[in-house]
Amino acid sequence: MNKIILSLSFMLIVSVGVSQNNLLDIGQASALKGLDAKFNTYHDMAHEIWNLAELGFMEEESVKILSDKLLEAGFKIEHGVADMPTAFIATYGAGAPVIGLLAEYDALPGMSQKPTTKFEPLVEGGAGHACGHHLFGTGSVAAAIAVKEWLQASGKSGTIRLYGTPAEEGGGGKIFMVRAGLFDDVDAVLSWHPSDSNRCTATSTLAAASMNYKFRGISSHAAAAPERGRSALDGVEAMNNMVNLMREHIPQDSRIHYTIKSGGGAANIVPAYAEVSYIVRHPDITTMKNLLDRVERAAQGAALGTDTKVEKEVEIGYYNILTNETLSETMYASLSKVGGLTYNETEEAFAKEIMTTYDPKDKTIESASQVQPYSTESKRPTGSTDVGDISWVVPTANMGAATWVPGTSAHSWQAVAAGGTTIGSKGMMVAAKTLTSTAITLYDNPSIITKAKQELIEKRGADFKYECLVGDNPPPLNYRK
Repeated sequence: MNKIILSLSFMLIVSVGVSQNNLLDIGQASALKGLDAKFNTYHDMAHEIWNLAELGFMEEESVKILSDKLLEAGFKIEHGVADMPTAFIATYGAGAPVIGLLAEYDALPGMSQKPTTKFEPLVEGGAGHACGHHLFGTGSVAAAIAVKEWLQASGKSGTIRLYGTPAEEGGGGKIFMVRAGLFDDVDAVLSWHPSDSNRCTATSTLAAASMNYKFRGISSHAAAAPERGRSALDGVEAMNNMVNLMREHIPQDSRIHYTIKSGGGAANIVPAYAEVSYIVRHPDITTMKNLLDRVERAAQGAALGTDTKVEKEVEIGYYNILTNETLSETMYASLSKVGGLTYNETEEAFAKEIMTTYDPKDKTIESASQVQPYSTESKRPTGSTDVGDISWVVPTANMGAATWVPGTSAHSWQAVAAGGTTIGSKGMMVAAKTLTSTAITLYDNPSIITKAKQELIEKRGADFKYECLVGDNPPPLNYRK
């Protein structure tokens, strides 16, 4: 087993298992071959960020690694955009079309894990990249530099812009960048995410909003003078009861979850303060907003009925992804030509062993070398992402690459483990190549962008005006502290 780990950590394989003969043209083939040649460089970058495992809005060193590489490649860097110290924009080129790439780099708390096939924290209680954002950020930087080099070599006009987006895991960094107008002049956005399979689909996500309801009452001795007290906890419980009754009368695809964050102290003191946290989700942003109004009325009714006061604090809010089939089909064509990845003997042994620690369902080791069929809204969305807000203002396409062993769940120790090996880096390079190929296709065929913009306007409506779900609230820079 030690031999397996050692080989995975240090044996860097530059072949990601695709034939250059199937690529779209000579220019693209050259660009992707250049990415192959830089495999070791980008593996080392990603692994350094994997070791840092910095939490949302605290990714200072990770940002430095990514932005320094871009600066070295000739990009202009603007740090601290949208009032977020760890957000940045890197730009190369001039004029239209402007194509944006997204980069994430925040880790998750409590997910530390060694690159091994058993549960084994690297740092007890420490953070870990259980969603693969070390690969996400590095892969997007690799693609941005490859596109820049292609623009130089081809003499094409256009702009490639990489958005360094912090705190995706609950901090919603992208929504504040959208609110600040930083995507207003972008023609198309290409994104990806680590996964257990290679896929590009035009499927959506859930719109979501999270908020805290803070009830305030009057404390009193619960036995000697209960009539003088007004229980804030009664307010919370009354609200929860009403929302639970409401569940029978909401659309089936809705999701409402809550937790009591503060319920008082000693039982013989009427609680003067209590707090409950809610998340409301639905596939449609308009329906989700209507559900929010109903939850808000339940809060106000609970305060009225218990003679308490309630204050709402909005934490974060995401739009559902507005799919763009024009861009998604273009990206899928590129992914199909790039193909999946092939494990070497050491990686295959690692994959087989780690697959014994979970139920892979219908996935096999061979799944990593395959590209899943293209699909549209065939599956019910379950998750939420701040990419959703971007997709309502710019045509956006998303893909996933097999950076994890097939069957692995996101936010698991198995995802952290694979992400710290060459398995993760090979999947990352599949994404980098696909993003590069897609961007070059768009520069060569601007009519695709025109069609994608028309699709965006038709789907969202000509009168659409973006409204940030958190209003004027500042970014929650301390949410992980």
